[in-house]
Amino acid sequence: MSCPKCGSENVQVVAETKTNGYSASKGCCGILLFPLIGFFGLLCGFCGMGKSKTKVLRVCASCGYRFS
Repeated sequence: MSCPKCGSENVQVVAETKTNGYSASKGCCGILLFPLIGFFGLLCGFCGMGKSKTKVLRVCASCGYRFS
């Protein structure tokens, strides 16, 4: 396996994980959609928190190019 950018064969496989945090847009929607519950509408921003996605990439150790 070689880097498509520089042709080097010094390539490493890396797993990258992204975890979701508080979503301000969901919190604002919660306040607008549920005006009767008021402050607790902000808690809608915590929906989906803690979910993570893992992506496997190859990284060239020579030039730093990232590809899958």
